[in-house]
Amino acid sequence: MDGRALTCAEVALVADGQARVELDYEAVSRAEQSWQLAGDLATRRHVYGRTTGVGANRDEAVPAEAAGDYGLRLLRSHAGGGGSPLPAPHVRAMLLIRLNQLATGRSGAHPRLPTALAQALADGALPLVHRFGAIGTGDLTALAETGLALAGERPWAVGHLPAIPIDTGDALAFMSSNAATLAESALVCVGLDRLLRASHCVAALSYVALDGSPEAYATPVHEARPHPGQVECAAEIRRLLGMHGVTKPGSRLQDPYGLRAFPQVQGPALDTRRYLEQVLEIEINASAENPMVSVADGNVFHHAHFHTAYLALALDQVRSALHSVAELSAARLGDLVEPAFTGLSPFLAAGPPGSSGVMILEYVAHDMLTQLRQAALPVSLGTAVVSRGMEDHASFSTQAARQTAAAADAYQQVLACELVAAVRALRMRHAEMLDIPARTAFDQACAVLDADLSDRSLTADVQAAADLLPSLADL
Repeated sequence: MDGRALTCAEVALVADGQARVELDYEAVSRAEQSWQLAGDLATRRHVYGRTTGVGANRDEAVPAEAAGDYGLRLLRSHAGGGGSPLPAPHVRAMLLIRLNQLATGRSGAHPRLPTALAQALADGALPLVHRFGAIGTGDLTALAETGLALAGERPWAVGHLPAIPIDTGDALAFMSSNAATLAESALVCVGLDRLLRASHCVAALSYVALDGSPEAYATPVHEARPHPGQVECAAEIRRLLGMHGVTKPGSRLQDPYGLRAFPQVQGPALDTRRYLEQVLEIEINASAENPMVSVADGNVFHHAHFHTAYLALALDQVRSALHSVAELSAARLGDLVEPAFTGLSPFLAAGPPGSSGVMILEYVAHDMLTQLRQAALPVSLGTAVVSRGMEDHASFSTQAARQTAAAADAYQQVLACELVAAVRALRMRHAEMLDIPARTAFDQACAVLDADLSDRSLTADVQAAADLLPSLADL
């Protein structure tokens, strides 16, 4: 970790325990210089959170006789998180991001803090951190709980480290970050990348089952309106289906929107997810601490980098786009149970007349769509006035990250329902696909989905399909 080049993909690897973390030696040196400068400046001028209180107490000077334990008192007062503990991958990602931010050398925190975070990640030690307590202007409760664990005052959820001293200026310098929110956002961003790539495979299988028209994916069509995500989606469907050269007419003059408009709706989802990743990779390599200590300028700057409007708005966009592609998935599911589109029995039933087949999958999918619709409401429309009116705006990126994670889970279930129905339709048609990537997706799905077409519970099938989706992203 050097504070410069951490990626969302690397955050996910560390969160899953698949990568080892080392702190760059020069980062420790930068932290040392920043700490020394901050201490020197605090003897000559007021520095927020170091010689003064915080929030509306910004003008309250910390008296010399109370300065000795001010850092610990600040951590104790802010360690009021509520709700359930954060899961281990989320906590690991938070520790990693905070370590990387501290490695930029602008926080003014003692170098033993980033060193301790690196040691915690190396040893697998995780503090007990609670979910609630942030509104997108700093994950104060989560990081205060972490700081007190490092100081030996709060429990560790897994393992432990020897306690380290917390100086007067260390507390705010350590807490002044959105590392927990960024961690959840980075993990969901990586998960959505795989889910959206897998959705191309699911849509391609539905295309085959519905005997779709290739004209909607033709290269000339998308060269005429070349939005990057739209072009990417159409090219991916052509690759999965082995479409080459001049397209042939489909069985219908025009397909329903679930097939025909897939590139135009999937494209924004691909583009907004990519933009989210760009925002995150700026944030996780940024010096967000307020105040910021600049060794190069020999000065300290008070600012508002703690405000994460970029992140909140990017997450809002992603959820809105995700809801649209989920609607198309549910629409294709509706087409798959309609004999007019498949030539098969209603609801893909294989039993006597009146059998229900996969009828219930539409109910499951639309239940999830309702969850997606609720999650898609923009958090950036909210407002908050706290700390006696001093802090009169919030991004709510923390809530946006939670809602995006919930939306991704719901979308995965919608896609799983479509995949179960598409594979069933292809089995009923005894489809013989050529040696194309879509065939590999079909074979992998057949290996985990029950071939029994009689009326029965489909709960296990939907779960197996959901579990399979991430691996389809690599086809």
